[in-house]
Amino acid sequence: MGIESILIFLLIGAIAGWLAGLIVSGFGYGLIGNIVVGIVGAFIAGFLFPRLGFSIGGGILAAIINATIGAVILLVLIKVLKRA
Repeated sequence: MGIESILIFLLIGAIAGWLAGLIVSGFGYGLIGNIVVGIVGAFIAGFLFPRLGFSIGGGILAAIINATIGAVILLVLIKVLKRA
């Protein structure tokens, strides 16, 4: 994996985490936290969506949308677990 790929990976994670933080109110983890949430969200979406038969497509925009959906799922789970 080249340095460009790593930078794109981190940028997509940061954007997805930031968008998920806006969608799920009350969650803001800062830049590093948003990157981590976005990356974990991308893994969640990459695991769940093929099993559900759901596909958005390819490209950077689709990657951001997938990672954002996965990050929202992650933040909702964190929110539910904090209440319990």
